[in-house]
Amino acid sequence: MFMRSTPFIPLAVFILTIALIGWGYIRSRKFGKLGLLSWLQFVALMSPWLVYFGLFVSGVFINFTTLLFLLLGSTIAYVSIGNQLRKVATAERAEIEQKLKRDLEASRDRANVPSDAGNNKSQSQPVNSPIAVAMSQGKTQLKLFKAMPPEDLKLIQGIFGIETYYLTETVPYQEGAIFKGNLRGEPDVVHDRLAGSLRDRLGDKYNLFLVEGQDRRPVVIVLPHRDIAVDNDTIPQRVLIAVLIFANAYTALSLGAQVAGIPTAQTAQDYLAGLPFALGIALILVVRELAMRFMANKYKVKLSMPFLLPSSQLGSFGAFSRIFSPLPSRLALFDIAIAPAVTSGLLSLIILITGLYLSAIGMGSVEIPSQIFQASVLAGTLAKLFLGDALHNNLISIHPLVILGWLGSAITALNLMPAGQLDGGRIVQSVYGRRVASWTTVLTLIFLVIATVINPLALYWGGIVLILLRDLERPMLNELSELDGDREALGVVALFWMVVTLLPLTSGVAERLGIGSGGGLIP
Repeated sequence: MFMRSTPFIPLAVFILTIALIGWGYIRSRKFGKLGLLSWLQFVALMSPWLVYFGLFVSGVFINFTTLLFLLLGSTIAYVSIGNQLRKVATAERAEIEQKLKRDLEASRDRANVPSDAGNNKSQSQPVNSPIAVAMSQGKTQLKLFKAMPPEDLKLIQGIFGIETYYLTETVPYQEGAIFKGNLRGEPDVVHDRLAGSLRDRLGDKYNLFLVEGQDRRPVVIVLPHRDIAVDNDTIPQRVLIAVLIFANAYTALSLGAQVAGIPTAQTAQDYLAGLPFALGIALILVVRELAMRFMANKYKVKLSMPFLLPSSQLGSFGAFSRIFSPLPSRLALFDIAIAPAVTSGLLSLIILITGLYLSAIGMGSVEIPSQIFQASVLAGTLAKLFLGDALHNNLISIHPLVILGWLGSAITALNLMPAGQLDGGRIVQSVYGRRVASWTTVLTLIFLVIATVINPLALYWGGIVLILLRDLERPMLNELSELDGDREALGVVALFWMVVTLLPLTSGVAERLGIGSGGGLIP
């Protein structure tokens, strides 16, 4: 009886989550304290949804406010465990480094030949010692490098040392080289020291990247420095940018005219009626762009000119700008990605709340079906707080600012989807790394394909992501240093904001909240 009345999908999600947690605990025990702390982080991240689905399959529905508190507690626990995890990892790494240093010194002592044995310089270090092997490899590999001058390679090899990065192998790569070895310190400190030494020896001729290799071990890559030309001043680029601006102005004005009560704008006066609404959309887009470029200038990162994406449903999908110069770190990528999301999200939320307040005091001028508020958990919940029982009616009068704030929130949320070079994709890459970001991009595209059954808008957006923005950002100069706990928490909150903005209310939940007359979503 219970199983028959239990929804299949929530039950399956609940069982799968329990299985993953159990499997993760078994796997984590072999890695000691670090493994258990990582497992606890996973539990903290999944616990709100585990509680939600567990209660749901038991027939208990918790409200949105309770879920928010669960998510807040989960985020605090996740960040706290992460800080403890970093402390334990740092302590263990220092212990390993000390052991390696002692072993190396002991190896050097054993390798020395007594002076009365008549040893010479070539005999003072046996050919099978680590240093001799590295030197012999370096001499052999010098002949293999054609793109990088041998004298430059020698100078670059000289920047490594036992206190920063112990070099074991040099491999030719494109016009530079990959230097394999052992990291001997915190990634940010080591990168700064190596980059400074490289700059002292060869100026700005090369860029030094500290990244994760295919075997998940730190590697150093040195490539010639290039100022990638920003080709937005060419005639084709200027024409394209102008066309996109014109297309966005047209879609924003057309949508503004619809909000003003003109179904199909035809005359100049019709478009003029939609100008205030179009200017509101333009304000949200300008705020996003200024915030991103402010952060880019802070980290001395070059961006392309913005390419606007027109949309007849939203007025605009926003704009995308490619990053042309090497990013210094994951911190820089995160700040550049989160700045437009926070600014446009907060601005849109203020506009939405202001519009709902004006609607509640009788200043609504646009009649819409109340069922429309079922299309978003965020909008529906806020509408219930301000409009209350008025949502029981089939039609409700709202202020145009409600539509503007809602569309601004949707634009922000779509750009926060964790895929490719969207804001959300950049946030995931900076917080969780390149491998996780690759998987979230694939999963997001799959989700958009499935969502086209409900809303054709998802197909258009998925096509934009797939064609223009599917690639992750290029390797950063320092890709190993992790973010601080505050930024990790902010990234989680931003992704949560995306979910509650785009996720629709089910008919059952909408009925409990009293939104609409009980029917489904308006197509």
